[in-house]
Amino acid sequence: MRKFFPILTWLPQYRKEYLKGDLSAGLTVGVMLIPQGMAYAMIAGLPPIYGLYAAMMPQVIYSIFGTSRQLAVGPVAMDSLLVATGISAMATVGSENYIALAILLALLMGLIQLAFGLFRFGFLVNFLSKPVISGFTFAAAFIIGFSQLRHLVGIKLTGGSSIIETVTELASRFSEINWLAFTIGIAGILLIKNVKKIHKSIPGALAVVVLGILTVFLAKLNEKGVSIIGEIPAGMPTIAMPTWSWETAQELFPIALTLALIAFMEAISVAKALHVNHKKEYQIDANQELIALGISNIVGSFFSCYPTTGGFGRSAVNDQSGANTNLAAIISAIFVALALLFFTPLFYYLPNAVLASII
Repeated sequence: MRKFFPILTWLPQYRKEYLKGDLSAGLTVGVMLIPQGMAYAMIAGLPPIYGLYAAMMPQVIYSIFGTSRQLAVGPVAMDSLLVATGISAMATVGSENYIALAILLALLMGLIQLAFGLFRFGFLVNFLSKPVISGFTFAAAFIIGFSQLRHLVGIKLTGGSSIIETVTELASRFSEINWLAFTIGIAGILLIKNVKKIHKSIPGALAVVVLGILTVFLAKLNEKGVSIIGEIPAGMPTIAMPTWSWETAQELFPIALTLALIAFMEAISVAKALHVNHKKEYQIDANQELIALGISNIVGSFFSCYPTTGGFGRSAVNDQSGANTNLAAIISAIFVALALLFFTPLFYYLPNAVLASII
């Protein structure tokens, strides 16, 4: 039971002195997740609210089944890009059908990861070539960055994920650039890059979000062409079975298989990197990690989540902020839930250029 439910190992042995670190890490990652989740949802071609959904339930499920005590599970940039690339060929980006396909993709991906874990396919990670993965990551970084140009310059570019088409179109429509949006985006990038020089504990992404909202609201920049998030539905996601059909599942299967492997590679790499400083406390089990990620995505799909995995940036912050156990992840999820219930109206004036700067 403890092997399949690692929470039965760390929870009965929980100590009072762990709480301060877990609370600090949980709140810090929770703060990061709100702007990050919305930004990554935009990469996936989904409304921002779905990034917050994906930042909540998968964390709770992973805390029960995962073997890493510092891995922060949720939406990540690379997987969001793969979601957009795979589903955009099947449905119009942002449409109801597109959203339904993204949620179904999380279910299929989770089922594949769960099956791999149960059949002990964790060894597959040993066959992933580092040069290939590095090349894939490098290319994804370029595509993700250029995909945000439309939000950074305030123009509805039609170049899709093609960098050459995007740059060519931007050059031909240079006179249409909204310089207010561009200034906000560049200022956001500079602030995120340099805010740690002021104080290491300041969350750069959140600071940019707050300043961006205040700037647009006070100067009424939305009336001057600066694109904003607008109304975000408040409240928790409804529990519902993802829309299913065998024909659609067959179409999505190659994307789901790719995502399942890439997401696992990403999560296990991060988990092992963070485990170096915690070897005496617990051990990483690759097969159990597959099971944990699989169940996280399966359960998440019933709560309107799109595919998730362990992200490097958030996990590193989680570790550095003092996370001792997976209670930190549960605290992060509670923080996001509170934001969904009470704080979504505060994001109405959040400029898209700020989310682009975060990405």
